[in-house]
Amino acid sequence: MEAAGGDRSKRTWVVDVEKKLKEADKTAEVSRWEPHCIYRVPPCMTNIKSKAYQPQVVSLGPFHHGHRDLRHMEEHKHRALRQLLRRADRPLDDFVAVVDEVTEELEGAYMDLHSEGRSLGREQFLAMMIFDGCFLLELMRCTAADGKLVGEYANNDPIFSPHGILNMVPYIRRDMLMLENQLPLLLLQKLVEVESGKPPNDFINRMVLKFLAQSSSPFPPGIGLGLHPLDVFRRSMLTGKCHQIWSPQDIEEDNAIIRSALKLYQAGIQFKPSKTLSLHDIQFRSGMLSMPTVSVDDSTEYMFLNVMAFERLHVGAGNDVTDYVFFMNSIIDSAKDVELLRSKGIIHNAIGSDQAVAKLFNTISRDVMLDPNSELDAVQRQVNGYLRKPWNIRRASLIHTYFRSPWAFLSLAAAILLLGMTVMQTIYTVLQFYRDDNSSPPPSAPSPI
Repeated sequence: MEAAGGDRSKRTWVVDVEKKLKEADKTAEVSRWEPHCIYRVPPCMTNIKSKAYQPQVVSLGPFHHGHRDLRHMEEHKHRALRQLLRRADRPLDDFVAVVDEVTEELEGAYMDLHSEGRSLGREQFLAMMIFDGCFLLELMRCTAADGKLVGEYANNDPIFSPHGILNMVPYIRRDMLMLENQLPLLLLQKLVEVESGKPPNDFINRMVLKFLAQSSSPFPPGIGLGLHPLDVFRRSMLTGKCHQIWSPQDIEEDNAIIRSALKLYQAGIQFKPSKTLSLHDIQFRSGMLSMPTVSVDDSTEYMFLNVMAFERLHVGAGNDVTDYVFFMNSIIDSAKDVELLRSKGIIHNAIGSDQAVAKLFNTISRDVMLDPNSELDAVQRQVNGYLRKPWNIRRASLIHTYFRSPWAFLSLAAAILLLGMTVMQTIYTVLQFYRDDNSSPPPSAPSPI
């Protein structure tokens, strides 16, 4: 009966839980999650397209290190390290020492690093960081020089020659955007510090961005060192105008999803490209919806999927790119919507059919939610409020019916002119009748018999 009565001394799991509750430290709990910025993508996200999250050519960092299909790149990493050491004229020990100082911080960047029984020892992790980091630095350096580093790499080098830059680097650039395949930029900063002195934060950011986006777009001042290449790329997508122009009286309380682009156009809303490429630069004013131009190519799908995965998994990253994808999915229902946006200069289609673009946005937005406090939610409500005003709909109907083409306008003008001439002719006839009636002599009296 003592056991049935629930002797607490025999329930070891209860004792363990109570002990952990007493030892729990809120500050320690916060610090536990704080250093993480590189994550394994969970199955609930990879079920859309699992290959979009997996590197195809090169492993960077521990999550895909040693995978059979990626081992062939290890030889090229060793060659890059040898070349960097030769050019820097510094011993390997100098690089090892500076990276060793921040090894714990680098390990902390990877969430669940020691799970699944595949964790690396400290020395293995340190070696991997140095090989991978030096490989990236050499690759970005060669790409910036178009592979024309005379005397450093062979002309027939499969990676670092002009041929390799043209044919292999696009695949490596793609792998650098995989969330599971990231290197902390702190690592690159420390390696560059040994090679050529301590670089400013924006130097590392710009170097990575120039390689990934083939752009040298400046970052806002004081932004600090990026977390990793994907973080830098995401920030570049959001650099530019950020509209905060809505007041409560301007925003309608309407949670309805915005209509498709074609239906909006038929309702009188016009489209034009924004002045910047920032995904923040979307605004609606006086019936005009301005949006940044986006190029849709073979890299668009995996790029958006990995950026959205980072926003979902990294607390504090924001939801800006996810909101943009949700918004694009809302206004794109079919190929006709893509055709309209393409004709307005908002979409550049580099993957083929308009239907393929529509399918892309409809697919990657699966299970995506719009932040109710976001700027795009406010834009959506502004558009819906505009459509609820009857005069806007009537004016749009008039324009689409009679002013959509020159022939329709000429037909309307001819009809109005004909109607005007008919009315004028009728008025003239009536006036002429009365004038003739008034000018005719009165009838004479009958003569006497």
